[in-house]
Amino acid sequence: MSPPRSYVRFAALGDSVTYGLGDRASERSRGWARLLCEAIARDHHVSFCNLAHPGATAGDARSMQLSEALDHSPHLASLIIGLNDTMRSTWDSAAVRADLLHAASRLAEQGTLLLTVRFHDHSRVFGLPGRLARPLRQRIDELNATYDEIHRLHGGLQVDLASHPGVYDREFWSIDRLHPSELGHRALAHEFSALLSQHGLAFDPPALDLDGDPTTRLGELRTLAVEAAPWVARRVRDLAPSLGRKALQAALRRPHSSRGKVMKGDLVQVVRGGHP
Repeated sequence: MSPPRSYVRFAALGDSVTYGLGDRASERSRGWARLLCEAIARDHHVSFCNLAHPGATAGDARSMQLSEALDHSPHLASLIIGLNDTMRSTWDSAAVRADLLHAASRLAEQGTLLLTVRFHDHSRVFGLPGRLARPLRQRIDELNATYDEIHRLHGGLQVDLASHPGVYDREFWSIDRLHPSELGHRALAHEFSALLSQHGLAFDPPALDLDGDPTTRLGELRTLAVEAAPWVARRVRDLAPSLGRKALQAALRRPHSSRGKVMKGDLVQVVRGGHP
């Protein structure tokens, strides 16, 4: 006799990654959260509420997504957001911490099991030069410190993306290097499946075999034009002046003999790099 099917309510809060950009199936975005949901649904009854949307920040999770998530009364809730905050000139570590802690505590008060991550160094995925990479890396470290605090306070299940063996492989990312490829989405769903199984929710993990819409060169170019290019343009307008100031400040702290050369190189990297 097969074990009885339980009823699982799952709410996903987040940004474009949880929304599913980078993984298309049947002409729509799918992503890791839906892949995980579909795997659970093979052995259990599932009610899935995906509240993530592209471009969302930690403040959006608190002000626009949390209320609906609480109304869903989820058994599981993923809270994976904050990278968009790190790539903005308005970065405020204390505000992001407050927003994430508030969302996590409200969900935990309902007895929800939290699914979170520790982020990898995305500057390596972008291939940013050192002077642009360091500010982004520092912000991601601060974001991870908040997720560590959430995990200490409320427990839950946490995936350390930096420890995943393939996270810096080119195949892990879509052509825009902003979002996971189907392989990356499947890997994240697989990681959470393993943790949920250890926690007592028995189901077969999603397969790692790819079955999404075939990627063509034309499709990749369309993705870059429609999804990636506008995002990059916004981040360049928003973040490059801030990073330019940081590069200038760092250059001014160098010894006088090398100052001119370093300053010029830093400013050229900011103008030509075009990355958040």
